[in-house]
Amino acid sequence: MGRKHKGNGQALRRQVLLLSLLSFCSWAASEQIQYSIPEEMPKGSVVGNLAKDLGLNARELAQRNLHAVSVDGIQYFTISAENGKLYVNDRIDREGICDMTTPCLVNFEIVVENPLNIFHITVVIQDINDNAPYFANGHISLEASESSALGTRFLIGRAEDPDIGMNSLQNYHITPNQYFSVEARESKDGKKLAELVLQKTLDREREQSFQLTLFAIDGGEPRKSGTMQIQINVTDTNDNFPVFSKELYRATLREKMSIGSFVLQIVASDDDEGTNAQITYHFVNVLMNGQEKFSLNPVNGTITLKSPLDFEEKKEYTMTAAAKDGGGLVTHCNIEITVLDENDNSPEVNIVSLFSPVPEDSLPGTLIALINVKDKDIGDNGKVTCNLPNHLPFKIIPSSNNYYKLQTEIPLDREKHSEYNITIIASDQGTPALSTHKAISLLISDINDNAPFFEKSSYTIFVPENNPSGASIFTVKALDPDMDQNARITYSILHSNIKELPISSYISINSETGALYAQRSFDYEQFREFQLQVKAQDGGSPPLSSNVTVRVFIMDRNDNSPRILSPSQEAKGSALFEMVPRSAEAGYLVTKVVAVDADSGHNAWLSYHVIQASEPGFFTVGSHTGEIRTTRDFVEKDATKQKLAILVKDNGQPSLSATVTLNLVFAENFQEALPEMKNQSSSPDYQSDLQFYLVLALALMSFLFLLTVILAILMKLRKSGNPKFLQCFAPVPHSKAGAIFPPNFEDGTLPYSYQLCLSSESRKNEFTFLTPNIQIADSILCNNTSGVPILNNGEQSLNPEGESTDKTASEQIQYSVPEEMEKGSIAGNLAKDLGLSPGEIANRNLHVLSLDKKQYFTISAENGKLYVNDRIDREGICGETILCLINFEVMAENPMNIFHVTVAIQDINDNTPHFLNEDIRLEPSELTLPGDRFVLGYAEDPDVGMNSLQSYQLMPNQYFTLETREREDGNKYAELVLSKRLDRESESSFHLTLLAVDGGKPAKTGTAKIWVNIIDANDNPPVFAQELYKVSLKENAPKGFSLLQVKATDRDEGSYGQIIYSFSRIVKSDRQKFHLDPQDGTITIMETLDFEEAEKYSVAVEAKDGGGLVAHCNVEIKIIDENDNAPEIVVVSSSGPVSEDSAFGTLVALINVKDRDSGENGNIVCHVLSNLPFQIVSTSNNYYKVLTHGVLDRENTPEYNITITATDKGNPPLSTLKTISVQISDINDNPPAFEKPSYTAYVPENNPAGASIFRVKASDPDLDRNARILYFIQKSNIEDLPLSSYVSINSETGIIYAQRSFDYEQFREFQLQVKAQDGGSPPLSSNATVKVFIVDQNDNSPQILYPSKGGEASALFEMIPLSADADYLVTKVVAVDADSGHNAWLSYHLLQATEPGLFTIGHHTGEIRTSRTFLERDAVKQRVVVLVKDNGHPSLSATVTLNLVFAENFQEALPEMKTQPISPDYQSDLQFYLVLALALISFLFLLSVILAILMKLRRSGKPKFLQCFGPIPHSNNGVIFPPNYEEGTLPYSYQLCLSSESRIQEYAFPASSVQTAENISSKNKPEALLTASEGNILNCEMDKSDMRCFHVYPVPEDSLPGIVIALINVKDRDIGDNGNVKYNPQKHLPFKIIPSSNNYYKLQTVL
Repeated sequence: MGRKHKGNGQALRRQVLLLSLLSFCSWAASEQIQYSIPEEMPKGSVVGNLAKDLGLNARELAQRNLHAVSVDGIQYFTISAENGKLYVNDRIDREGICDMTTPCLVNFEIVVENPLNIFHITVVIQDINDNAPYFANGHISLEASESSALGTRFLIGRAEDPDIGMNSLQNYHITPNQYFSVEARESKDGKKLAELVLQKTLDREREQSFQLTLFAIDGGEPRKSGTMQIQINVTDTNDNFPVFSKELYRATLREKMSIGSFVLQIVASDDDEGTNAQITYHFVNVLMNGQEKFSLNPVNGTITLKSPLDFEEKKEYTMTAAAKDGGGLVTHCNIEITVLDENDNSPEVNIVSLFSPVPEDSLPGTLIALINVKDKDIGDNGKVTCNLPNHLPFKIIPSSNNYYKLQTEIPLDREKHSEYNITIIASDQGTPALSTHKAISLLISDINDNAPFFEKSSYTIFVPENNPSGASIFTVKALDPDMDQNARITYSILHSNIKELPISSYISINSETGALYAQRSFDYEQFREFQLQVKAQDGGSPPLSSNVTVRVFIMDRNDNSPRILSPSQEAKGSALFEMVPRSAEAGYLVTKVVAVDADSGHNAWLSYHVIQASEPGFFTVGSHTGEIRTTRDFVEKDATKQKLAILVKDNGQPSLSATVTLNLVFAENFQEALPEMKNQSSSPDYQSDLQFYLVLALALMSFLFLLTVILAILMKLRKSGNPKFLQCFAPVPHSKAGAIFPPNFEDGTLPYSYQLCLSSESRKNEFTFLTPNIQIADSILCNNTSGVPILNNGEQSLNPEGESTDKTASEQIQYSVPEEMEKGSIAGNLAKDLGLSPGEIANRNLHVLSLDKKQYFTISAENGKLYVNDRIDREGICGETILCLINFEVMAENPMNIFHVTVAIQDINDNTPHFLNEDIRLEPSELTLPGDRFVLGYAEDPDVGMNSLQSYQLMPNQYFTLETREREDGNKYAELVLSKRLDRESESSFHLTLLAVDGGKPAKTGTAKIWVNIIDANDNPPVFAQELYKVSLKENAPKGFSLLQVKATDRDEGSYGQIIYSFSRIVKSDRQKFHLDPQDGTITIMETLDFEEAEKYSVAVEAKDGGGLVAHCNVEIKIIDENDNAPEIVVVSSSGPVSEDSAFGTLVALINVKDRDSGENGNIVCHVLSNLPFQIVSTSNNYYKVLTHGVLDRENTPEYNITITATDKGNPPLSTLKTISVQISDINDNPPAFEKPSYTAYVPENNPAGASIFRVKASDPDLDRNARILYFIQKSNIEDLPLSSYVSINSETGIIYAQRSFDYEQFREFQLQVKAQDGGSPPLSSNATVKVFIVDQNDNSPQILYPSKGGEASALFEMIPLSADADYLVTKVVAVDADSGHNAWLSYHLLQATEPGLFTIGHHTGEIRTSRTFLERDAVKQRVVVLVKDNGHPSLSATVTLNLVFAENFQEALPEMKTQPISPDYQSDLQFYLVLALALISFLFLLSVILAILMKLRRSGKPKFLQCFGPIPHSNNGVIFPPNYEEGTLPYSYQLCLSSESRIQEYAFPASSVQTAENISSKNKPEALLTASEGNILNCEMDKSDMRCFHVYPVPEDSLPGIVIALINVKDRDIGDNGNVKYNPQKHLPFKIIPSSNNYYKLQTVL
């Protein structure tokens, strides 16, 4: 605050305006009081005595609670509660509160209570000079061109001063200087702007820049000022040309210089500055090859290598470079670059002639290729030598004139090397030496000198049985190192060891691929192996071939399930009995399960498992032996009869299995076990069936026993003579000859017999197969390798002889011809020049050897003359070289000579001069001085001598003349010289024509167009279309909205005419609101504008051209108000919770509303919803009161959200909703209330004591203590015992607990009364009745009343008449259940009955009735078991057994009631004796069989017991029997003879050193052919015939002819011719077969 205000103290001038409004009600009066103070008064300063001005004394101040209410965020003033004076509470800044608004007013309200009054206070804030003027930008930079005219104005902008009146900005001053003065100009809004005015012409060379200080001064006392620094930079004009440091630049480069290497740097300087002094460099009139080789940095003038240099391509480069400044002025210089040669070219190897392919039988010294080598380098770098690697069978011999011959040195072999990649190494003598590797691919042609060969000497194939017919089983592959037809292999099958059947019925082969296909499905059990021979033959002439043996082995698959031998299973699968002593210890062997499997190998490995047992842990079975043993001792609790189910499965994939069931009886003897065995069923039919089968078995065994005795007697008869009866008991000799396969086999399962030997003590299962011993004749083809002449596909044949007689003459022949001669023109008589006669021309085969792509010349085979063969263009061949020569070689044969021919090409004037750039563009500045030069470059003419370019000519014009200059290399180029000053305003551009003339006859010319564009100088400043732009805009315009476009023009062109727009004066905060497009001058909105924030914006815009000249204009933006502000509602004062018994008109809240909009947009109306017990009443100055207007009830509505709606009068109107939350305080006016007047609780019986059984709950709509509820039990209807012994209640939660366990059968319900009381004062309460019902549970089983059970629960008898019809009531089962409800609902079921279909029972009545009439087959006595169960969960039940007797009267029924079942002793005794007899007869039968076998063994040579059951291995190396078997499925060995119903069957048994058993047991339809003595084989041809196994005796080698070897019986079940059987022995055997009687044949010796 200023000094004049500090000493005033309390003597401030106060102006108080008091308005008294009379009111008939006690509402607030509206008083208006006004004070005036200066800004920046200290905090605590007195503004005025408010209590005095309101007429309040000191006593009333405390009662009326005088206080200030402000809706603004800042409380500028406060009221003393002691004296009622108004004090300054916060800093008062007029500029921050009112900005530029005058007068500046602060409004707030004073509230007085008891009664409530509101007084409106207005404090006027007076301005003091507390702000100095300031510039928005304290430092600015101006660019003034040195060509600016005097009087040019530069707008600086304006200073800001927040003060008003005389305290605001008044004037500007600038520091003294000789160039500029300052002028203040007032804008329409009253703001003062500063402008600089140029008083003296600027000179950049004297003074490039200077700095000024601008002062802004206000009118306060004392005065205050602000400063701004102005930096003025004088911009340059382009009045100086660039100048090169040299006119000619030279450089020498190595041709191996790397890309990007520095060549040289051209340097030019310019006295100008800025863009006018920025020089850019570029090439002018440079040949294409020069542009591709070099690059020129446009900034620093550095020339670098762009692509590799090649001395052989070009030795020197001449170029012209230009330096151009930013104003368009250009200067030129010349550049010469010389290239030095290096050894950078490797020798070139060219194949002149190549002979390929070469036959592999070519002789050493055969010529293969003629080679020419050359090197582009010169001197030692171009001298070349050639050589080959040492490991190749070739040599290279030099000829003349860089020619070499490639010859064979040793014989060739195509199979070792079918192709040679011959690398010729050509090396020069440079430093370092360079070399070239030339690879020649030489093919060796083939002759058929190699037979096919197989990958292996023999093949072994494993084919799984049951393979699909026609499937591929194997592929044989033969290789032939020859090629093409000589290597094309064809496969075929020669023969196999299956002699009697064609191999095609078993196997076929693909003749091209060698794939073998099975023609049928093989069966391992039929035959197991065979072999065949495959032939591979090539397609040569003569063809060569080779053979290979293929052995095919059939692999077994798991296609047979195990078969259980012991115990044998009956037809119906009934189990047998085994007796186990009760005293058997753990590990006792009970029995053994024996099984076999027809498969072999792993597929026949059997394992045994227990899958079911009465006592699972009582028995174990050996996994591999099948032995069943006990795991512990028998105890009393174990059942006497045990049942075991054994699973036998093999080891195949997938596994196959079989099962057997055993019944085991624990007894010390057979008598004890017999009752258990007989106790299978009480059915007499079963007993009778058992006895029948025992008698039948006894009779059968007796018959077998007798038959065995008879046979034994007959065997005794064999000792006399040569018995003809039962010769099958004779010994079976075994042939020592190898096995021979039958001549033919058809599909079946077993084409021959085999032996299967399994032993429980062996560790291995072995199967041995028959291997035929068949001699195979090998046909071996002899290959006669003879040299076959190979032709070279019609090409010239090779000379195998040496070339020692040939000599190459080094002759040099020259001719001269002009270019562009017609094709076929004669260049010279070559034959004559070589001295060849006409007769020698054809013999010597004279022809041109040219290494170029084009063949320019050709030699006539008739006359030997040299003719032009193609167009000859000297410029295309030799370029700029004056002496143009074409070199080529001529080759003459017989003998071979090479002649070197040179043809000189003479130039003719066939090319017109031409410019590299036919459109030349020049851009001189209009400030260019006469005499300045512009290099135009030069034209090119491919011709040489006088035919090349001679001079230049320019069309007449007023500005330029032409001068021709010559470089050191002789090239002529042209320069333009300015003879008259250019004027862009009179003529901005024009074009000229430049001619280039050669010296040919006639002369030829080339033209170029020169386009001259004059560059403008910046001599015109921009000019705005208006000095002041005005625009009106509605607030809330969208972002991006275009306000207006300022437009300035500039008469200059180019960059000088390009105008850039920018804000030169704008408030910092306004920069975020507006955007000025620098290119087109469009002003757009960046932020939403708000009328309430600012009503008007004023900015200054600057337009600046490319040369730095500027112009200014002002823009005024006026904002139009819109209704975009909703009313604001402020709660000034709000009372606390309102009691629900408050009276009407109670004050609830005091609110203030305001709207930032103006006019009608700011007028506001307030109201509340009519359904609320409140109303809103307006006071003065936008204040409103909220009063009660109805009865309040907290229990119905504990809280009111009063929504006040404030709506303005704008278009459209805007509204604001303000919600006031009013809490209603509680009084205790509601007693607790139960949810129900009475409750019913259901408690299941047998509940645990102390458990919760129910919960009552009461609620109180009051709050806090008034709603706190306690529960009590008042009384109950249980009078005999205290209530606490039954139930209790939790006083806080209302949970009722059972104090004991209830019993539904004891008592079923009771009730009690519960009281709920709140915590109010006085307390209120209410009561509720609780009825408790005990719920029954299913805890009692049904009790059967009839029929009653005896002491031992024995069943009663009921009599049924035999004549009873269906549905006859037999009896009724009566039962009861102590439970109730569903738990007592009983149902009746038949659990068991002798005849299940004879009786039915009522499901709910229990009545037993007959379902049909009694039949004869029905048993007289029936047993029925009835089940009675209730409906509880879980259900409980009881059973009763009834014995029913069918009889007409009691006398008939009595015997049935007394008769017990047939005595089991009688049944067991009978069965015992039958079993005993059966066992005795079986023993005698087995004893007889054993004796018969022993008798047979006595006659054998070296008998060994049962050795025929050992395995019979079959192989080519003889029979080998394994010494021992430790793993297997059988405890004994056996022979198995199996046969299919195939037409031809043969079994061959090899003789073994091990004596075998002589009897071969056959089963079902055995078919076998037994071999006799060594090497004798019998073949049997039969059609569906049966064949038996017989004994064949060993025949001594001294036996006479006619000795019977074997007796054979054959039969065929067919009839007629189909049943006639014929035997055909092999013709080469010493045996014969003669028919006997009754289908018997005798086999006898012949020799």
